[in-house]
Amino acid sequence: MHQESPIQRRKSTQIMVGNVPVGGDAPISVQSMTNTRTTDVEATVAQIQAIERAGADIVRVSVPTMEAAEAFRLIKQQTNIPLVADIHFDYRIALKVAEYGVDCLRINPGNIGHEDRIRAVVDCARDKNIPIRIGVNAGSLEREIQEKYGEPTPAALVESAMRHVDILDRLNFDQFKVSVKASDVFLAVESYRQLAQQIVQPLHLGITEAGGARAGAVKSAIGLGMLLSEGIGDTLRVSLAADPVEEVKVGFDILKSLRIRARGINFIACPSCSRQEFDVINTVNALEQRLEDVITPMDVSIIGCVVNGPGEALVSDLGLAGSNRKSGFYIDGKRQKERLDNTDLVNLLETRIRQQIAMRAQRIDVKETDVE
Repeated sequence: MHQESPIQRRKSTQIMVGNVPVGGDAPISVQSMTNTRTTDVEATVAQIQAIERAGADIVRVSVPTMEAAEAFRLIKQQTNIPLVADIHFDYRIALKVAEYGVDCLRINPGNIGHEDRIRAVVDCARDKNIPIRIGVNAGSLEREIQEKYGEPTPAALVESAMRHVDILDRLNFDQFKVSVKASDVFLAVESYRQLAQQIVQPLHLGITEAGGARAGAVKSAIGLGMLLSEGIGDTLRVSLAADPVEEVKVGFDILKSLRIRARGINFIACPSCSRQEFDVINTVNALEQRLEDVITPMDVSIIGCVVNGPGEALVSDLGLAGSNRKSGFYIDGKRQKERLDNTDLVNLLETRIRQQIAMRAQRIDVKETDVE
């Protein structure tokens, strides 16, 4: 029941962050960042693993000191997902985490000092096939750019980004991606639009410091949604003052809404009204929690009455149309003889959904066996 997205992606080159392709025709990857102290290896590893279970493709870890770099070595040994080291100013930390197997360096070349230090990092990255992310933030622009523009503007963010890009160009290094983040939606969006016209490298999207779980999700959905709908963006992070796992969920929800990338269940649910024949809100909330482990793309419509229920069910993988005492149940748009008891919908729907996932997996296995 899934439809192709009508969005035409901006053409970009492709880099590899560990085993994850970024840019080109690769799926738009979803990232998050740990908020534990990196020197607390056990807590950081546990959080990375939780982020990975939520479906993230890449995780960023702050490495502010050499002590943190030594902790990173242990963290890298205990995790599988590609890791990006977030580093500011000290080129020696970049060299150390490169030695320890980092998959990407988030470091702005212009901020790490003399040319010989920049060259040392770039040569190391080239030798070890490690890409670099240039990360420009409206809140930390160079002093001369702040003085030139007076306040963060799209032109200011892009000029800052291009300074770093020019350094890598001069050193003949093209394995990089760029971000120009701001907490203001319009500032971030216009900055990305302008930058997208000046470089061919992948763009890492984000509305930085977006806020708490609810407000930050809304702000990110608007800003990232605007850019993604224009075909801009190759990887993204939703920045929330919340559990990083929530960032991953919101990121995938944004991609699902634009039909760019499907992962897990897309619940189509009515806001409910006095026509509802069962408690729609609690049913959907319970199912979302129970089925968080599902990664198979699936559209499930849960509508509380027969006004919109049948229509939504016809275009869903599984559908429920509320009716008195027992509700109509649909699979692949076809109404089933079975009707589901309204007093036990959560259990019944969870069972039916998992049955369909298992059947689909079995069909895929059969097809692969036929091919072999």
